[in-house]
Amino acid sequence: MPIVLKSKYRPLLFLNKHLNTIIPSLFRKVNIVYQRERVITPDNDFIDLDFSSNGNKKVVLVLHGLEGSAKSSNVKGIVEICNLNDYDAVVLNFRGCSGEQNNLITAYHSGKTDDIDLAICHLTKRYEAISIVGLSLGGNALLKYLGEDYPSVNSIKSAVAISVPCDLKSSAIQMAKNSNNIYMKRFLKTLKNKVFEKCEMHTGHLIDLDKIRNAKTFADFDNEYTAPVHGYKNAEIYWKLNSSKPFLNKITTPTLLINALDDPFLTSNCFPYQIAKESNCLFLETPAKGGHVGFLSKTGINGIYWHEKRAMEFIKEI
Repeated sequence: MPIVLKSKYRPLLFLNKHLNTIIPSLFRKVNIVYQRERVITPDNDFIDLDFSSNGNKKVVLVLHGLEGSAKSSNVKGIVEICNLNDYDAVVLNFRGCSGEQNNLITAYHSGKTDDIDLAICHLTKRYEAISIVGLSLGGNALLKYLGEDYPSVNSIKSAVAISVPCDLKSSAIQMAKNSNNIYMKRFLKTLKNKVFEKCEMHTGHLIDLDKIRNAKTFADFDNEYTAPVHGYKNAEIYWKLNSSKPFLNKITTPTLLINALDDPFLTSNCFPYQIAKESNCLFLETPAKGGHVGFLSKTGINGIYWHEKRAMEFIKEI
């Protein structure tokens, strides 16, 4: 019964879930120097891997959230604590998120796991031990990957997924609420701009740019771009097939899932207590506070956050 019944996280700065979510995203500063490697994909596209390396034999692969990248402060926080604990860290910038548009009309999405597999296969050539940390969308992709049939999963020693919308439909509905309007506008602004750029690169596309321009929710956007471009009939089917929740009971890698109960992006469907109770490998920790990838601690806005210490603690225990 791997459920952490009493989480040790206690918010010391911000009790409000929105402040805990927004303040780190806007104001946190973490200095990381990366070395980039480009890996060509089987479909003639590319992924960019950003390394923060000190020549260690152990590495943590970091998967960012929606419209994030290696530059995101929450990603750099994970990278920093890995380096402080003698782990190399590598960030997989999902397609179109590395600062350069990817080659294809397709992009990344919540359940695209083949690029994770490619990154793992790339890393096994130089590291003796590999762990993974996924944040938000990256956490959903991570959990789905761990429950799929990739041989590369056997190379993973441990995994940590943080603030994960493991039921995509309920989270999309949650994000469409007025209380989350500030987040929705921010996500859609960059997502739309990427689609407009892609359509300039690829003539003959069937994307209705007026509908993209007028999209107000993830349902609108996913119905017009994400689902059809990636081979799904509509957003509902895309959400159903790419939610990680149905894959959780297939996970055989020691995995910690941390979802705050006050996360503004999540619903009760994203807290898989029963699955964790029946699993030998999925550990579930649900702090009362923390917001979405927030978890500020007494070290302050620019210090080490609780979820980062907790992730490293779990990785080192395994």
